Amino acid sequence: MAHHALRQLADALAERTPTAYERAVKPVVDLVLAVILLVVLSPLLALIALAVLVAVGRPVLIGQERAGRDGEPFTMLKFRTMRHDRRVQRDDRRRAERRRRRRLRGAVGNDRRSGDRRVTHKTLDDPRHTRTGLLLRKLSLDELPQLCNVIIGDMSLVGPRPELAHLTEQFEPWQHARHRVRPGITGLWQTTKRADGLLLHECIDLDLHDIAELSARTDLAILLRTPAALLRNKGVI
Repeated sequence: MAHHALRQLADALAERTPTAYERAVKPVVDLVLAVILLVVLSPLLALIALAVLVAVGRPVLIGQERAGRDGEPFTMLKFRTMRHDRRVQRDDRRRAERRRRRRLRGAVGNDRRSGDRRVTHKTLDDPRHTRTGLLLRKLSLDELPQLCNVIIGDMSLVGPRPELAHLTEQFEPWQHARHRVRPGITGLWQTTKRADGLLLHECIDLDLHDIAELSARTDLAILLRTPAALLRNKGVI
């Protein structure tokens, strides 16, 4: 029933027309707030960059190919949280890779019998993570460079989290409804549930409802809940 309801909601969103808020107001608010946050948080960003430099060296930033609005790929910025492969024992890498592959197979498989049990791909047990990196990911501070993505126009402050581009190639057609809007740094499911191990259908359910109810009021509510979610250690991604 839940799977069928999600499909119906996705079909409805396919016919949805962007509101005046989405077209004219939200982009301006995103730009202004992102610039302000980037300036206010610049001392913290500098400290994080220094910590990453000490922990793993250069580069301190990485770019990941993610799916943006209408599925268009873009480069999402993050602080680097992992060592290079050569600094990790070969057997640890192989074990971590096997665990990751098992998660990914579950995350985007098309077996309808298990569709409601699929989980998100995020993992914190990769042996390449440094202590600094684990702390940054636990608090979602590695995501702060995405304020630059918001300023560029690839992302919004609030919206569905951008998925890895190669994983979206395996999405069922209805799941692409989450790409009807620009992806965000934070969103509904990021402020209500921890991202690690969250069932995929739960993420998409919340994403689609977030899009359906998109307004200045809901965006503001999500933004105000985000700091509290971080303090409760729920994470933003």
